[in-house]
Amino acid sequence: MVQVEVQAAAQEGAYRSIRGVLVEARGRVASAVNAAMVEAYWKVGKEIVAACGENERASYGKQVLEYLSKRLTAEFGKGFTVRNLRNMRQFYLTFPIWHTVCAEN
Repeated sequence: MVQVEVQAAAQEGAYRSIRGVLVEARGRVASAVNAAMVEAYWKVGKEIVAACGENERASYGKQVLEYLSKRLTAEFGKGFTVRNLRNMRQFYLTFPIWHTVCAEN
C-alpha cells in the first residue's frame, strides 16, 4: 500500500512539473504572438500613412483603405475592415517611432 502511495505521489509530482513547463511555454508563446501582432499593426499603419498621406479621409485615401480592406480580408480573413485599418494608421501616427512602442525590449 505504501509503495502505491509513493508511486502515485511521484506520478502527481511529474504531472505538476510537466504541467508547469507547458503553462509557462504557452504564456511565452502568447506574449511573443502579441508582440509580433503589435509590430505588424504598427507597420501596417506606417504603410497606410505612406500610401494615403496624412489625410486618409480624402477621396484617394478612402479608395486606398477600401482596396486594402477587400484584398487583406480576402487573403487573411477578419480583422482588416476599413475601420481597423484606420485604427492601425492612427496607432502609427500616435507612436511614429517604433522604440516608443517597444520600450520594454
